[in-house]
Amino acid sequence: MSVEHRRLAPGLRVSRVLNGLWQVADAERDGTELDPEAAARALEAHVEAGFDTFDAADHYGSAEIIAGTLARRREGVRVLTKWVPSPGASSRAEVEAAVDRALRRIGVERIDLLQFHAWNYADPSWLDCLFHLADLKAEGKILHLGVTNLDAVHLDMALHSGIPLVCNQVCYSLLDRRPATTMAEVCRTHGVQMLAYGTLAGGLLSDRWLGRPAPPINDALTWSQMKYRRFVNQAGGWDRFQEVLRAARRVADRLGVSIANVAGRYVLEQPCVAGVIVGARPGGRSYLEDNLRLFDFALDGDALAELDGAAARLDPIPGDCGDEYRRPPYLTAAGDLRHHVDRFPAPYPVRHGSDGRARVSSGTMWEDVAGFSRAVRSGNRIWIAGTTATHGTRLIGGDDAGAQTHFAIDKVEGALNSLGAGLGDVVRTRLYIRDVADWEAVARAHGHRFREVLPANTLIRTGLVGEGYRVEIEAEAEVRASPE
Repeated sequence: MSVEHRRLAPGLRVSRVLNGLWQVADAERDGTELDPEAAARALEAHVEAGFDTFDAADHYGSAEIIAGTLARRREGVRVLTKWVPSPGASSRAEVEAAVDRALRRIGVERIDLLQFHAWNYADPSWLDCLFHLADLKAEGKILHLGVTNLDAVHLDMALHSGIPLVCNQVCYSLLDRRPATTMAEVCRTHGVQMLAYGTLAGGLLSDRWLGRPAPPINDALTWSQMKYRRFVNQAGGWDRFQEVLRAARRVADRLGVSIANVAGRYVLEQPCVAGVIVGARPGGRSYLEDNLRLFDFALDGDALAELDGAAARLDPIPGDCGDEYRRPPYLTAAGDLRHHVDRFPAPYPVRHGSDGRARVSSGTMWEDVAGFSRAVRSGNRIWIAGTTATHGTRLIGGDDAGAQTHFAIDKVEGALNSLGAGLGDVVRTRLYIRDVADWEAVARAHGHRFREVLPANTLIRTGLVGEGYRVEIEAEAEVRASPE
């Protein structure tokens, strides 16, 4: 048997089981870095077996250094990495400095794939970072751009805005099937592929845990195990998770493989999935022989139906891809964001007037020219001006009415957040469209964002000022609790 490979993008071919190096950070919890030469030697067996693609990140301890050391030792090694900046704005110089740091750590002149993580969609600086990265790609420092944990709406928005993304790294498993619907549709539409992590749920989707009591969430577990134990609780608890393990064991018995094989193959056979990322800890226990079996069998219709049926009896993981890092429930190792983020800065600057009102500017040129604020707060009331998909000098969302609507709502949310409120405080919206053919796309985007808020709403067809704008949104909010 040989390891399957997939063309992820022009000039970038990856093994369909990628070596995830997040466990390097786990091994370096005490602050002592692994020796890069020794760690690279320990990973050479992966390359020899055909698993030649390594997934690193700026926050995986010394993973980039280890992977780069290995790439210099063994020909054909591909090193993918991520940049996960702190929330808030990053200048062009800061973005380039982050890329240059990754280049130095890996020891290359061009990064094969740089994947970007956005923390807060209401702060449009995430798009600025991607545009800066696209410039650096054009300059030759990056071969391809991807994202990690982007939800379907914002992946679609970025692609419609002309950002050349080739993949999205998302959590995908029998335990977490969020990417199977809207995300897969967006990927099919744009020709983007997924790299799936969490496929074995930190090792919980394996024979080791079949019939075992639920482990407590504490430091006796790895960070990944702590994280996915929270996923299990969110999905309905340990007993219901055991039903999935039993179904996977029945399929595995028929095929003569392991539960981990079945869980991995299940995700590999999903639409738009280029590969699954399996943890590789230098010097740790090796699962190479078991991973090789992934390419020695396929799941037939009966097996897929049995696995789908068992997974469907779990409670869905809430939200879309990556939402566990953006809103409760925070399904992280700690159960919150303390290991990831110190603070979320206000998306837009706030000016407090002598009249007791607070005003927000979103930075578009017309706010100064025409003399208006993006939002005004007086007491517990907030009024949001007519808002389009403008960001600086760019039109976000291209010519797609739905993508433009989502970005306009992001701007509304950013203005509200800056004034101590949120979308849940909105009591009234007005949607203005240029073309009657856009009404459904705009209405659906509004419904996606406000389905739990249910503000009063009016949809109006009218002329819009400005080239390319398909929608404009006004909003009013009433804050239920006064800001501190």
